Amino acid sequence: MVKIFIDPGRGGKDLGAVGFGLKEKDITLKVSLKIRDILQKEYSNADVRLSRTTDVYLSLAQRTNAAKGWNADFLLSVHINATPSGSGYEDWIYERMTNSKSIAAQNAINAEVVKVTGWRNRGKKRGNLHMVRESKMASVLTESGFIDNPSDAKLLKDDTFLDKVARGQTDGIAKAFNLKRKVVLPEKEETPMEDKEKNARADKSFQSAQDFVKASGISDGTYPRRAIIRQEVWSMLERMNRELMK
Repeated sequence: MVKIFIDPGRGGKDLGAVGFGLKEKDITLKVSLKIRDILQKEYSNADVRLSRTTDVYLSLAQRTNAAKGWNADFLLSVHINATPSGSGYEDWIYERMTNSKSIAAQNAINAEVVKVTGWRNRGKKRGNLHMVRESKMASVLTESGFIDNPSDAKLLKDDTFLDKVARGQTDGIAKAFNLKRKVVLPEKEETPMEDKEKNARADKSFQSAQDFVKASGISDGTYPRRAIIRQEVWSMLERMNRELMK
């Protein structure tokens, strides 16, 4: 199993970047939950944990300590950028990073997010950021769009677009860590022989119903007899239906 720790940036009293009625802490949580759900639904060897699943405040140390305490293989820190003049996507690894998995993950995530979202690629960057410096495992910090830029903010308000942001980051992780897709078996289709056997059972059941009605003297006009026959016919039809559903 590949242990993937996802950190939705900000939270609680820490709103993060704000703009156009949006808060960074809310968007990072939405995107992180979407990433978790895709990983759990589509991959068989991804073990996923989040630093937070609700709107709570956590210090940076609490986040990286949780990832280290869990012995995560990879940490993804999800953020949203801010500056009115900025637009597009970028990601970060530690400035002194030599971990080949971090570099591979950044390369894959960057390519997939830009491909899926169509955002301007602001580049693969390095810096002295706590989340990628103190994580002690392969790690990438993503900055998806600028919350105070009107065009980016419009996209960040669109839940369907956030699906794309999550999809790009997930696909990048999957490629970097060779995650295995779950095998989804197709629904069983009946063979011609099975169809023939079912039709034969239906013909037999129908003939039995006809024989019963004929033998019962259904033309007899007495009310009690008609009522009894009606009940028997309904019972037989129910049995026929159960037989056909097998």
